[in-house]
Amino acid sequence: MNLFDILKLKEKLQELENKTTQENFWLDSKNSTETLKEMNELKSKIENYEKIENSLKNVIEMNSLAEEEKEESLEEELMHSIQDIQKRIEKLEIHTLLSEKYDSHSAIVTIHPGAGGTESCDWAQMLYRMYTRWATANSYQVKELDYLEGEEAGIKSVTFLVEGFYAYGYLKGEMGVHRLVRISPFDSGGRRHTSFASVEVLPEITEDIEIEINPEDLRIDTYRASGAGGQHINKTSSAVRITHLPTNIVVACQSERSQIQNRETAMKMLKSKLLDLKEKEQKDKIEDLKGNQMDIAWGSQIRSYVFCPYTMVKDHRTNFEVGNVQAVMDGELNAFMDAYLKWKRT
Repeated sequence: MNLFDILKLKEKLQELENKTTQENFWLDSKNSTETLKEMNELKSKIENYEKIENSLKNVIEMNSLAEEEKEESLEEELMHSIQDIQKRIEKLEIHTLLSEKYDSHSAIVTIHPGAGGTESCDWAQMLYRMYTRWATANSYQVKELDYLEGEEAGIKSVTFLVEGFYAYGYLKGEMGVHRLVRISPFDSGGRRHTSFASVEVLPEITEDIEIEINPEDLRIDTYRASGAGGQHINKTSSAVRITHLPTNIVVACQSERSQIQNRETAMKMLKSKLLDLKEKEQKDKIEDLKGNQMDIAWGSQIRSYVFCPYTMVKDHRTNFEVGNVQAVMDGELNAFMDAYLKWKRT
């Protein structure tokens, strides 16, 4: 749906408002919550559009007045207003690029370190922190689903849910290999190291999307979650690992309190992965997809983060780059995401 088609947005909002008046609507709490979220999102889009439209009308009137009275103060105010409207239109433009099938969904993100032992495991944890900071700054909720600590430092893998409208739309461009160049804190000689980690981003599959899974194709294992304590430890044997035998896809969840809840969440993760395979290739055999997977190493990175001998973060697809690497690591990723969405459209 095109954001600038304001009539369609209003029609959709009216449809949802009509749903809320139907009998038994509020009995299904999950569905009603999702509907209200979508209504709020539509209202926000419509309101932003109408505010810009009104501002443009005011600018036109102000321009006419400035031409008549030739007042310098009016001309300065006019320029500020135009710059403000331009920024708001650019932001609105980005929203119009979030129009693919699953862009409005929440996102399931998995981070794996590449070869390199402790250094790469630490890099994977740095990326996890970066994405959680970005999510918090942009009013998304983060829910850790599976976490495996590194032997000395960092993480061997982490899977987490970024929950909220358009989380997948913004994060999908982060999928790929990320490269780090820095003086390693784990090298007593103070030498420069290059590390890699892969980021996988999938849309969370909602109840209205059907993915057929034969129960006989699944191997389900339960185990006790492990960790050093705190949020990463679950002292009951409630963790669940599901292996989809035809594709050898493995998913795991240990974040919930009960085995049943972990199983439900793991099944959602599996459905997301299977849908991703189906959407990318429209083929049944996993062998056909292996060739598209890239090594977590040189030549396959989508973005480089350089801490030494200079500071820079550069996306190799869009060529967008910034010099403040620490700001990026603190979650300032919107400019990279916007650049990717614009690049993908061309």
